[in-house]
Amino acid sequence: MSTIKSGSRISIAAASFSIYAFQELREKFSEIEELRFIFTSPSFITEKADKQRREFYIPRLNRERDLFGSEFEIKLRNELSLKAVAKECADWIRRKACFKSNRTNENMMGFINVDETNYMPITGFTTVDLGCERGNNAYQFVQRADAPLSQFYLNLFDQIWHDSDKLQVVTDQVLDNITNAYKENSPEFIYFVTLYNIFNEFLEDISEDVLPNEATGFKSSVIWNKLYNFQRDAALAIINKLEKYNGCILADSVGLGKTFTALSVIKYYENRNKSVLVLCPKKLHDNWITYRSNYINNPLVADRLRYDILYHTDLSRQSGQSNGLDLEHINWGNYDLVVIDESHTFRNGGKVTTDENDENPRENRYLQLMNRVIRAGVKTKVLMLSATPVNNRFNDLRNQLALAYEGDSSQMDAQLKTSSSLDDIFRQAQTAFNRWSKLHAEERTTKTLLEMLSFDFFEVLDSVTIARSRKHIEQYYDTTDIGEFPERLKPISRSPKLTDLPTAVNFNDIFVSVTELNLAIYTPSDFILPSKLEKYMEVREDGRFSNLSRSGRERGIRQLMSINLLKRLESSVNSFRLTLERIRKYIEATINAIDDLASKHETSMVCDYDFSYGLDFDEREDTVFIGNKKTKIALEDMDYVQWRGYLAKDLDNLNTLLFMLADITPEHDSKLQMLIEEIRNKFANPINGDNKKIIVFTAFSDTAQYLYDNIAPTVRALGSHIGLISGDNVGTSLRDVVRKKQELHAKGMSLHGGFDFNKILTLFSPISKEKAALYPNINEEIDVLIATDCISEGQNLQDCDFLINYDIHWNPVRIIQRFGRIDRIGSRNAVIQLVNYWPDMDLDDYINLKGRVEARMKVSVLTATGDDNPLSAEEQGDLKYRRDQLERLKEEVVDIEEMNTGVSIMDLGLNEFRLDLLDYMRQGHDIEHTPMGLHSLVASDKDTPPGVIFVLKNRNNEINIDRKNRLHPFYMVYISKDSEVIVDHLDPKGLLDRMRHLCRGKSEPILELCRKFNAETRDGQRMGTYSSLLVDAISSLIKVKESTDLFSFLDGDTGSLFGNEVRGIDDFELICFLIVRNVGTSLCDVSNENGDISHPQHAKGMSL
Repeated sequence: MSTIKSGSRISIAAASFSIYAFQELREKFSEIEELRFIFTSPSFITEKADKQRREFYIPRLNRERDLFGSEFEIKLRNELSLKAVAKECADWIRRKACFKSNRTNENMMGFINVDETNYMPITGFTTVDLGCERGNNAYQFVQRADAPLSQFYLNLFDQIWHDSDKLQVVTDQVLDNITNAYKENSPEFIYFVTLYNIFNEFLEDISEDVLPNEATGFKSSVIWNKLYNFQRDAALAIINKLEKYNGCILADSVGLGKTFTALSVIKYYENRNKSVLVLCPKKLHDNWITYRSNYINNPLVADRLRYDILYHTDLSRQSGQSNGLDLEHINWGNYDLVVIDESHTFRNGGKVTTDENDENPRENRYLQLMNRVIRAGVKTKVLMLSATPVNNRFNDLRNQLALAYEGDSSQMDAQLKTSSSLDDIFRQAQTAFNRWSKLHAEERTTKTLLEMLSFDFFEVLDSVTIARSRKHIEQYYDTTDIGEFPERLKPISRSPKLTDLPTAVNFNDIFVSVTELNLAIYTPSDFILPSKLEKYMEVREDGRFSNLSRSGRERGIRQLMSINLLKRLESSVNSFRLTLERIRKYIEATINAIDDLASKHETSMVCDYDFSYGLDFDEREDTVFIGNKKTKIALEDMDYVQWRGYLAKDLDNLNTLLFMLADITPEHDSKLQMLIEEIRNKFANPINGDNKKIIVFTAFSDTAQYLYDNIAPTVRALGSHIGLISGDNVGTSLRDVVRKKQELHAKGMSLHGGFDFNKILTLFSPISKEKAALYPNINEEIDVLIATDCISEGQNLQDCDFLINYDIHWNPVRIIQRFGRIDRIGSRNAVIQLVNYWPDMDLDDYINLKGRVEARMKVSVLTATGDDNPLSAEEQGDLKYRRDQLERLKEEVVDIEEMNTGVSIMDLGLNEFRLDLLDYMRQGHDIEHTPMGLHSLVASDKDTPPGVIFVLKNRNNEINIDRKNRLHPFYMVYISKDSEVIVDHLDPKGLLDRMRHLCRGKSEPILELCRKFNAETRDGQRMGTYSSLLVDAISSLIKVKESTDLFSFLDGDTGSLFGNEVRGIDDFELICFLIVRNVGTSLCDVSNENGDISHPQHAKGMSL
């Protein structure tokens, strides 16, 4: 404007004022006498519009934000000169300007008056209205009027200017807003500015109905106040997901306390008078019953939890008792919330099985759960707990999620913000996984898989799952008050021989004899005479006969028992011997019955005995033992002569085996003696201070009892105590000691049956189990604990630092779960040790032997040939997986998510950020008026190297670059000072995690960094280095889009290559940025004369 001169008086009426318009005229504006400015529509006034009337509120908010550049001044904002321009403008306003705002609903025309010259029409005071930027006007003209006509406009302006009914002075408010643009910002503020922009829709859409209702008082409960910060985040997120989507999978890694997190959710719903059912495996019964019982050793007794507990296997039962509940009369459909522990056992989905004649249909447990509990009766929410919800297919996850939407995916489709249906999303995800699984090993990384999955898939995971790894918690949560995970020492591998007797057998000798057993004792149905088969069929309602699938069940038991023999030999000589003796006794009784029938013609029945005795906990829940009728067959209806021949052969083999083992007493049991020496050595050489605690795991109850009986004298001789928890029995050497003290002092608690499951665990891990509060009168502790897998999950025993696997579980995951009892965050131990006792034979031979036996037992004794029945490709793959993972466990202890060669859903959810934002906004913070382009500085660390994290918004909402950005239209890029992309926009979770880690809790600017930065950039005037990095960050996005579009074009999508175009920096708006730098160093090259704030393109030569 050539009419502006020294001493000019300027009057402007416009909808908005931009500091970049001031920047264009700053030289002339510095010489004027004064500027009077009227906002023609309400802006910055104290009587704020009701936010519920969004149609009025949002335009006003946009006008106020135009202070820092309108939508057509993004190019100027992206030059990162905001701080310098805002500071200069604010200083000028204090000296020269006064701002007033229209406070009415009356329309006011916009114009500019300079001395005796007038310009109109004017919409806003921006670089577009000044003609410096193009804008989106089809045409634009401004009419100039000189005196005397201009005097009319000046008089009109003066009249309105002095009308206090129409105008309110807002100079201070304008200054406050501009000042915010150049003051130093705290890292935490920039973190929440990022969250506000990305998740603002979440705030607008959120309903109090789907948020935890704090009026229930659940935050004053005992369980809530025992939770760590990351567990509280999970609990709140679970409640939110249950209310919104009716279901949630909590898949946190081992050692992160899923049980306590779930208990806090149960407490929330019980406070709302809801009925809760916990469905768990039998082995975890004691875990759950503890927290519900009205016992003094229940640390949560004050919460008065009242949930019902039933077992997975109860779903297949129609009658009987379970945990005090009558299964025949229980109202399965009356539960408001079902918590499913180890939900992965339901990952195969619904299946109806029939007998070998394709008759007698039977629903599996999944369908029983779906139909009897979830679909029936009241609306049931479903919380699923599992460290391994996905094995090697995404259908595992879909089947579990289907429980939440009652098998009707349209229920979930209506809630999710996805472009495809749930079924299509999982179908596409499985296709991507199949393609990924065929890549070369070096390309088959988790990152590659994530890049192949769609936005919709991540939306589903984010909506209904919570899965955090221990690395995530360590890296992104403040664990100062909690402590850290202990360091894992390299596992120690032991391979004890069977015995020290020189003439005794070895493992291979016995394994060969085991493989020669036919175990026909378990399959009497194979020998029923054809003429008698009709007797063992049921008559259906239509009058036809139905075979009872008896032989299928028997073969299942036979296969299970053959594998069990191998497992028990690997566990202990004693367990193996007990099993052989049980089988021999049963065969002898059966042969005697056959002989009596032949000689005395006495009728006899073949009946089942308790096959489940001597199995491990996983085998006891095999479907062959659940809900089936006992086998009863009359001997005279069988070809008992042929059957007797098979039995007699097995009896000879069993007698030979027992003879081989007769001399192996505990004194000559090499494995047992090695364990005793291991305990002595640990006591003499603790690895953490004077911590002597050891936990010994075994798969079998009778092995546990054998170890307890033979180790107790050694432990007592060492001046300590031993405990036993096997699921079938508990015991401790402390019993007599405490009883004698009570007799002497005639005080304390009665010990009549007093050493139960929980007391033994508390005395073994007194700090983690709060012994001081529960048993103040017992000073003694247990230092050695012998246990089965009944405590391999859900127990916090982190006082212990030394864990021995006396036998190696077939399932590698179980080994990690066992170790998770002591490998827990907050451990007071610096290091922890895993010791594995392996069989004295090559691992490949061991695994292959199991495969051969399993294959041989799949078919009938009568049809078996000399050759092994071949394993299916799936079974072979399973054996290879177990072999590889067991081999890996010889060298290192890994997390479950790292063991899985397939799918991991760890650390992909965004819900904790939404809840962060919600909590921040509830505290009354105002981010809505925050300028775009703000920044802060934080110190780098080992996980976050020096660089800049840019938060951008794509101005074209229709373009989702590569169609995989979960945050679209927002993009985040972490770029180094050398323009290398550290984390790209395809990993927004990783970027937000890093921002959270760097910024949370830093509520004040880091002044040392700010001072150095301001000196290097001359208070933000020399931002060339950073604006160049911004250009490079945006260029990285464009390259990804071009690459993806080319692949789509080659696949036949021509529109993707020639359609939506992203040209460059003008297509992106800078929301904010976080500078990560080493203390004492700079990203800036202060000698770069091209680093001027107005010309970032000169640094790279990129046309903007």
